[in-house]
Amino acid sequence: MPSDAVLKTMNGVHRAILKLSFGRLGWDASNMPVLELTTTGRKSGQPHPVMLTSPLQEGSTIVVVASRGGDDQHPAWFLNLRDNPDVQVSLKGGPTEPMRARVASSEERARLWPLVTADHENYAGYQTKTDREIPLVLLEPVS
Repeated sequence: MPSDAVLKTMNGVHRAILKLSFGRLGWDASNMPVLELTTTGRKSGQPHPVMLTSPLQEGSTIVVVASRGGDDQHPAWFLNLRDNPDVQVSLKGGPTEPMRARVASSEERARLWPLVTADHENYAGYQTKTDREIPLVLLEPVS
């Protein structure tokens, strides 16, 4: 599974592509829109931005998958938003919006997981690599 250093490097490369292309490249990956999710560090209290893909959007709700490539550990961004669900989201380079994150309930996951994996089989493969149930996170606008 990818180490934290590898994941941070991948995020850095992604940001460099966005910057060097003046935002023309990098806002879509594997037929999914890319977003920047900023969480508050559960230990540091500092903002932590990360680039993620969203395999599914339903209305104004954005779905992201806390897969970490099928690792047995949750990604750091997931642990951060679990402790502090108030996040900032910029979808495809658009304006940053305040959102609230929550883990999909078991009923929601049962409905959404087949929709996610139907178009993005990589997530189903990640699930086979780990015993943990990979969470689906719902990012919802703050009213």
